[in-house]
Amino acid sequence: MHDDRSLVEARLKRVLDERIRPAVYPESIPLDVAVWNAPGEPVPVEEGLAGPAEPVRAGDRWGAPWGTSWFRVSGTVPEKWAGRTVEAVLDLGFDENMPGFQCEGLVYRPDGTPVKGLNPRNQWVRIGAPVAGGEEVLLHVEAASNPVILDYHPFLPTRLGDKETAGSEPQYTLARMDLAVFDETVWQLIQDLEVLGELMAELPVDGARRWEILRAISRALDAVDLQDVNGTAAAARERLAEVLATPAPATAHRLSAVGHAHIDSAWLWPLRETVRKVARTTANMTALLEDEPEFVFAMSQAQQFAWIKEHRPEVYAKVKQAVADGRFVPAGGMWVESDTNMPGSEAMARQFVHGKRFFLDEFGIENDEAWLPDTFGFAAGLPQIIKAAGSKWLLTQKISWSTINKFPHHTFRWEGIDGTRIFTHFPPVDTYNCSMTGQQIAHAAKNFKEKGVARHSLAPTGWGDGGGGTTREMIAKAARLRSLEGSATVEWEAPGAFFAKAEAEYPNPPVWVGELYLELHRATLTSQAKTKQGNRRSEHLLREAELWAATAAVRTGASYPYEQLDRIWKTVLLHQFHDILPGSSIAWVHREAEKTYAAVAAELNGIVDTAQRALAGDTSGGTTLLFNSAPHARGGVPAGAAGPVGGSGSAQLSPREGGGYVLSNGLLEVEVDGRGLVVSVYDVSAEREAVAPGEAANLLQIHPDFPNQWDAWDVDEFYRNTVTDLTDLDALTPVEEGAPSAGALPAGAVGVRVVRGFGSSKVTQLLTLTPGVKRLDIDTEVDWHETEKFLKAAFPLDVHAERYASETQFGHVYRATHTNTSWEAAKFEACNHRFVHLEEPGWGVALVNDSTYGHDVTRTVRPSDAGTTTTVRVSLLRAPRFPDPETDQGVHRFRHALAPGASIGDAVREGYRVNLPERRVPGDAEVAPLVSVDNDAVVVSAVKLADDGSGDLVVRLYESTGGRAKARVGIGFETTGLAVTDLLERPLADVAPPEAVDGSVQLALRPFELITLRLTRG
Repeated sequence: MHDDRSLVEARLKRVLDERIRPAVYPESIPLDVAVWNAPGEPVPVEEGLAGPAEPVRAGDRWGAPWGTSWFRVSGTVPEKWAGRTVEAVLDLGFDENMPGFQCEGLVYRPDGTPVKGLNPRNQWVRIGAPVAGGEEVLLHVEAASNPVILDYHPFLPTRLGDKETAGSEPQYTLARMDLAVFDETVWQLIQDLEVLGELMAELPVDGARRWEILRAISRALDAVDLQDVNGTAAAARERLAEVLATPAPATAHRLSAVGHAHIDSAWLWPLRETVRKVARTTANMTALLEDEPEFVFAMSQAQQFAWIKEHRPEVYAKVKQAVADGRFVPAGGMWVESDTNMPGSEAMARQFVHGKRFFLDEFGIENDEAWLPDTFGFAAGLPQIIKAAGSKWLLTQKISWSTINKFPHHTFRWEGIDGTRIFTHFPPVDTYNCSMTGQQIAHAAKNFKEKGVARHSLAPTGWGDGGGGTTREMIAKAARLRSLEGSATVEWEAPGAFFAKAEAEYPNPPVWVGELYLELHRATLTSQAKTKQGNRRSEHLLREAELWAATAAVRTGASYPYEQLDRIWKTVLLHQFHDILPGSSIAWVHREAEKTYAAVAAELNGIVDTAQRALAGDTSGGTTLLFNSAPHARGGVPAGAAGPVGGSGSAQLSPREGGGYVLSNGLLEVEVDGRGLVVSVYDVSAEREAVAPGEAANLLQIHPDFPNQWDAWDVDEFYRNTVTDLTDLDALTPVEEGAPSAGALPAGAVGVRVVRGFGSSKVTQLLTLTPGVKRLDIDTEVDWHETEKFLKAAFPLDVHAERYASETQFGHVYRATHTNTSWEAAKFEACNHRFVHLEEPGWGVALVNDSTYGHDVTRTVRPSDAGTTTTVRVSLLRAPRFPDPETDQGVHRFRHALAPGASIGDAVREGYRVNLPERRVPGDAEVAPLVSVDNDAVVVSAVKLADDGSGDLVVRLYESTGGRAKARVGIGFETTGLAVTDLLERPLADVAPPEAVDGSVQLALRPFELITLRLTRG
């Protein structure tokens, strides 16, 4: 037989596109349409329904960027359509290739009841099935004219990302607005042909199954009368029935499909638009659940459920009922799908606390899985947090985006820094927006790495990113793929059901140890510096607010601001979403974030101030107390306590031979040369130089930064090929305590101010040496006006180290300083929290920061003495132009400190110090800590009152150095009970509480072990 595959395949495509698809709606009449353009921000539904609409017709332009237009569509069902299925086809001007990324609508009945959402892949509203004829139709559409930011030519700078700069030019052209007869037989024929045609293309040419499908399609197309598709569609379907009924073999890969609509809580749209995206999507999904009995839909992010509850209670009522029926599944147990690299220890824990508690309170559901399909890599501290929250599984697929190394597993156990292992699945379909195409299903089966030992994988199915969810077409395809020869089998299942099956069939999967590093989107550690600073500052202010409010409650009986702290936590957690904190959202999002963080800081500072004044006693006597929020003693004041300010001594400043200055305090001698560069940091007691010979530290360097794609997200390795050292000097001046230019210089400290201009920007740095401390503080102010540039600060250190430590949640992770393998070379930009630490046996150096996350570490061997120079560079600022063309323009301030001779414990202490500045408050009443720890390796990360309002005190602590530790926890108040709990403050049934003896508890912790104690007050 001749090979006519291409002939039949081309025929199928043309007949589908030009004859069969148009026949789905064989008869139609135009609807009458009127529109009211709401001024300003979105209005309440009742106002939109009553708006003064004016006539409009197909072909008219509508929709200023970020505007809301209320369309009123009306008409009468023709009497001759009686007994047929009728739908309204409402095309707002959609591009079918951009679901979630352009205009959308939510349809209402005249009484304000939501019906369903409209998007490019979901343009229909069912009027009746069947209709009686003569029905009056009146619908209202709340249409959002969200501009297209990510267009066919992606990553072009645009001013459309902020309402303040987007202008008023209409964005869309109104298209079809009709009443139409829906021919379900033709629609079903389309699904038959699409499933078989897509499957056929994935089958081997030399296999019989491919040819059986080809011949069946050819016979079906012969049965279609191209002048009477509607009259012959049933006959065409009959010719496909046999090949559609052939079952899959028992060895077929098994796909668990779960309805899904990954909705970014903000990205190329502002937060307020996400509220409406969620309402549109959930309205669609609850309607679809009513029509499709086998369909199961999962939605993560408790914040999004909370938004519907607040803003669309009618939709939420349907969601809540569907959840009770087990069909609409709250997934993940987190407040939002957050970034996991940058959130601090407590913040990462609270994502689960607030997310899981919401699902428990609202639905009585306990999530066993963490659900993070789109997060940009996963910190090595996360497994312990997942387990401590009472969960045991993790799903993501983002690692499939890595561009250098292909991850070796799809199902495995992931081991974190403390040894906790979490059963983890990466869907081999390689998308969280599966649409049930044959190519996707075949890819999942072929790609699955665990063939021969496991057979199950998951397929999150539905349009996402901007929402939309699952469509009736996807469900129809899944029904045909339930058991179809040549394809993986497909069954709708909730995430929990999938994980239970997958873990049961594969009880001993391979183990991956350490972080799940995404070899892409590395620049998200630096973009939008003010968003990152707002997050870091908020995290530490929350620590202070909880600590001092709890202390005031226990010591003075002051009221504890439960509701206020709960609300603020949720605000901070929301802004850790994986397109907000990483700096990859439009300008509007980050402009609002900056204002939000400022309000959060003001509110938290108010809580701290109120609590400290309640504790400080007499404020009129002229005495001052130092309140120490850090987990280590400072200035003679214990951790979590307040006491009198101690003496400080003094440091010295002198001219340096050859230009510059020398700063010394008996612990360090620092030389700043005539260029304002740090050429020596000498550790006096160790008799050891920190700066590599012939090099200069705190060297600002600037690179061109124009990645191949994903501007705000990516930095490509070739950026290093070109570098400019910023050594030109505008001013170098000494600064001593009491001088007019000293500013907030600590008592007895000395410093040097360095001013440099470069490009269109200016940087001012204050290098400070304080008495009694072994560190050089560096305060940097940058007035940044560069474009597509990357600013770093380099510290070439005389340290031979094959690995270095970066702080992560509840500990640190080690990374190589060399590039022996492609896996190591891929980590050319990585994440740290408060510190980076590297050491030789017996001597190390820490570089700490108050708000930066990105860094790189490289090593070279010096020809002069064969010694090793290990260079740590902190990433300060970028200037990408997409999606925010003005990214990071303006003034920024950073604090860093270099600590020579530092152990890993010193790095932990200095990291907390720079992020928790001491507070000095008038008063005379020393404040004893509520809890104390006699081992500095054991760090208290939170002291708070229990969330249930019982008045119990909750203390969270962890081993911070990576070794075993014993610690005695002193309890500074009367207690009647003690329990070890999970993150949700529930006692662990399988953990016996330690016994309190003489007001203290003895603990023994594994490396990086996290423990939460709940103390009942007497």
